[in-house]
Amino acid sequence: MTIVTTIAELEALYTPAPAPASKVKVARRVTPDYRRLIEASAFAALATVGPEGIDCSPRGDQPGFVRIHDETTLMMPDRRGNNRIDSLRNIVRDPRCAFLFLLPGSGTTLRANGRAQLSIDPALLDSFAVDDKPPRSVIVMEVDELYFQCARAIIRSDLWNPERHIPATALPTPGQMLASMTENQVGGDTYDQSWPERAKQTMW
Repeated sequence: MTIVTTIAELEALYTPAPAPASKVKVARRVTPDYRRLIEASAFAALATVGPEGIDCSPRGDQPGFVRIHDETTLMMPDRRGNNRIDSLRNIVRDPRCAFLFLLPGSGTTLRANGRAQLSIDPALLDSFAVDDKPPRSVIVMEVDELYFQCARAIIRSDLWNPERHIPATALPTPGQMLASMTENQVGGDTYDQSWPERAKQTMW
């Protein structure tokens, strides 16, 4: 295996240099066009880093769930999950984070890089409540840079093509994976069968 060990080697591999469009698209604030993308997105990946390493977790809600507080501040509610809080642990110790917004049906994605903190201000939490259930915290990102990503990855993957959707029966279920990893001590068919109702009762 041949490993790239210097920036000079890396840059020599990727020629020519980036076209002007790759540079001028970077904004230090939420532009009107980038606002439209954020407000249309119902899903984002959240990337964080901490002493134990990096973490990337899925975040989804109704379109516009990431609130634009002002031109340089984004707010993402932390909805109910499994309470591992890996991403939140990282943010408390290292503010660097990134959002990658996806828009179903669109090849364009949006990347936001910045520094975050967790707010538990009661009024802010209440403002994000759904069915009278506020999140436990809100991720508040100060934007360092914001830019759209070209559509090649979405086109190559054919991500939004329903004909390429994988049947659920072709993949192991969460219950099966848990059972396999715990010698049937956790998970199994009961776990899978109870999941729809459990999710319904704990969505918010």
